[in-house]
Amino acid sequence: MVSTKAPEDAYTAEPFLPDRGGLPALRRAAAGCRGCPLHRDATQTVFGVGDRNARVMLVGEQPGDQEDRKGKPFVGPAGRLLDRALEEAGLDPADAYVTNAVKHFKFTQAEPRKRRIHKAPTLREMTACGPWLAAELAVVEPELIVLLGASAGKALLGSSFRVGEVRGTLLEREIHGRPEKLVATVHPSSVLRAQDDADREAAYAGLVSDLKVAARALA
Repeated sequence: MVSTKAPEDAYTAEPFLPDRGGLPALRRAAAGCRGCPLHRDATQTVFGVGDRNARVMLVGEQPGDQEDRKGKPFVGPAGRLLDRALEEAGLDPADAYVTNAVKHFKFTQAEPRKRRIHKAPTLREMTACGPWLAAELAVVEPELIVLLGASAGKALLGSSFRVGEVRGTLLEREIHGRPEKLVATVHPSSVLRAQDDADREAAYAGLVSDLKVAARALA
């Protein structure tokens, strides 16, 4: 009997990965990924960007509205805030490889043409997209991974990960059979969501402080 299941029902990107090639081959293949249902509503795949020889890899959660439209990670308000924080911490944004745990924008929308509201990916969706992140890590081989928020941490370190328990400390873990050094911090979008200016300044200072730990680890 012929199966009528769609590829996304399997919840894995593995069949879409190319047999060979570096980041350009991965990016081309990811553009056609249907490894989970998120591809249906997203405008496009948003793959990582940066030098394959980058010493640091920044991993966020998923593309936002602007990233989904433009096809690049961290190009919206959170990305601009992240660039500023990196520079203050002594890290050049241009020297980093930037990606997300999930490559498609997940959102809710009350009506067509209404604002698309970010919705956090599930662990199943992050696991489905995991082969892309694993492939990026295998090609780039960064000296350090910066985890931006809980979803990025859970994608690489498991569902028990909590940002507040480990942020701003240098971690050493084995990921996909390779020893990795990591620093966790909050996602820059959480700084933008702070209640008032005082809270926003404190949250931003905390982000910069965590990123300085990453800068020292690379010194």
